[in-house]
Amino acid sequence: MSKDHRVTSKFSQRSWNEKKSNDSWSIFKIMGEFVEGYDRLQSIGPCVSIFGSARTKPEDPYYKMAQEIAFELTQKGYGVITGGGPGIMEAGNKGAQQGEGVSVGLNIDLPFEQSSNAWVDNQHSIDFDYFFVRKVMFIKYSQGFVVMPGGFGTLDELFESLTLIQTDKIGRFPIIMVGKDFWGGLLDWIKSTLLEKFATISAKDLDLFVLVDTAEEAVIEIDKFYSQYLLKPNF
Repeated sequence: MSKDHRVTSKFSQRSWNEKKSNDSWSIFKIMGEFVEGYDRLQSIGPCVSIFGSARTKPEDPYYKMAQEIAFELTQKGYGVITGGGPGIMEAGNKGAQQGEGVSVGLNIDLPFEQSSNAWVDNQHSIDFDYFFVRKVMFIKYSQGFVVMPGGFGTLDELFESLTLIQTDKIGRFPIIMVGKDFWGGLLDWIKSTLLEKFATISAKDLDLFVLVDTAEEAVIEIDKFYSQYLLKPNF
């Protein structure tokens, strides 16, 4: 082994050991995010999370629909949780404040497009570095998900919640997908490919979500669910 190779190997091993040490210390930062989230959200009362694209503009019909859904939810006694950013998230928080309900924003530190919107209650604005901690907060403190048109992050929240319910890791709660023109193709693929062609899900898994087209239908579906089940924490 050449001297240069020995030096390179030694340097690589030292870098690797330093990385492992940093990984160990990051556990405390992760714990800190969990503790802050639990502490600040434990008293917010029953809430529904609204998900959707950060890129949706105020003039978009789905922005207006998210705002209407949030407002109507507050009239039923629910608060609203969003990711705290622009677009659909802003619409949800805006509707919640207009309805004089709890308006929660779970912000995530991103290199683009994410900043806290003006409609989040100051005492209910929480910043996260870790997506997985933030997702736990959404699920733990939500009594339902309203899923508006969105991108990868929205799909991530949707499918994680479906997986947790499907595998009995959490109790069932309503998952309302809004927008047949947006979600219809995906649901057709789930039925034709996952269910019928490859049998990677069962027919009963299709009952874990409801597809609606109006704000009124979304709120009715949540009301209908809790006419049968008690409101309770998800963990």
